[in-house]
Amino acid sequence: MDKKRIAILGSTGSVGTQALDVAAGHPARLHVECLAAGRNVDLLAQQVQRWQPSIVSLGTEQAAAELQRRIEPGATRVVWGEKGLHEIALHPDVDTVLNAVVGAAGLTVTYEAVTAGKQVALANKESLVMAGELIMAAARRHGADVLPVDSEPNALHQCLRGELISNVRRLILTASGGPFRTWPPERLSEVTPEEALNHPTWLMGQRITIDSATLMNKGFEVIEAHWLFGVPLEAIEVVVHPQSAVHSLVEFCDGSIMAQVAPTDMRIPIQYAMSYPERWSAVVEHLAVPASSPWEFEPSEGDRFIAIDLARQALQAGGTAPAVLNAADEVAVAAFLRRELRFDQITAVVAEVLEEVPITAADSIESILDADAIARRAARARVVK
Repeated sequence: MDKKRIAILGSTGSVGTQALDVAAGHPARLHVECLAAGRNVDLLAQQVQRWQPSIVSLGTEQAAAELQRRIEPGATRVVWGEKGLHEIALHPDVDTVLNAVVGAAGLTVTYEAVTAGKQVALANKESLVMAGELIMAAARRHGADVLPVDSEPNALHQCLRGELISNVRRLILTASGGPFRTWPPERLSEVTPEEALNHPTWLMGQRITIDSATLMNKGFEVIEAHWLFGVPLEAIEVVVHPQSAVHSLVEFCDGSIMAQVAPTDMRIPIQYAMSYPERWSAVVEHLAVPASSPWEFEPSEGDRFIAIDLARQALQAGGTAPAVLNAADEVAVAAFLRRELRFDQITAVVAEVLEEVPITAADSIESILDADAIARRAARARVVK
């Protein structure tokens, strides 16, 4: 059996480390060819010792030099910066690129990987939020599979295997509701970063955890699902499901509803994306269905879900509006984590930036990145005010 050779971008983050757990569980099927991280030299040095990749990349030249001093010379080449990240994504021996880079920084490598015809396991949802039309068009042209790693779009992918999109009536994404689902609105101004990072059902990185608390993450997934599956916005719904056992549902034209159910463990969607089109044995505990019930479903309506509405508005506006949405949110979340912004001001900043920044055609990666830069400046100005 030929091993699938993988590159993991963001190997020291939450998704990256869990992807390496999956690789450890399937040593006969997966070979870790390349790793990339931002600035966590300590953990990347341990990963290099364990996996012996051919190339590793770090965010800065200084971090790369520090790593070079810590590892044995010869076997692993160390590169750095945006150029190093792209070299890994385009490595000729890599079959699957797992992009777990956080934020807009992951966009260009996603585009380059699909243009090179790589199979892309996509945890960087910002790529599709910002440039979904461009990326999916490139994937079709070059025969590249784009496989979502986010649990809910991944669940939709599983439900739609072998099905005709023309038979789909609606896609239903589930949301836990976050840690403040039952809080009165007036208390949201008091939320601390520590409270917002305490997600009730998932263990994730900082930004996605805050986005899950505001429900912006679910808004991003609405945009992601639209581009991944070619389903119109009005046929994509969100329901609140506090137990997080049912990850998404698909309703077909005959009234049948198909659901994907699994434990709240990111290694399941990660493994699905890396093993596709095969299915491999689980590296996690199986779900005890009776113990996970009862299952509750609630509508996602009202002021608490303004982030989902903002995402829908951005997708309807088209062009660079989703890129502006993402950039403003990224800046506002970072400001909240630095205690420069209240929790309830995150979506307010995003709404104001969407209103302020002119929307242009998203006809190239460059035009999208230009809009991203403009939106970031506008969001930082709002934070300072």
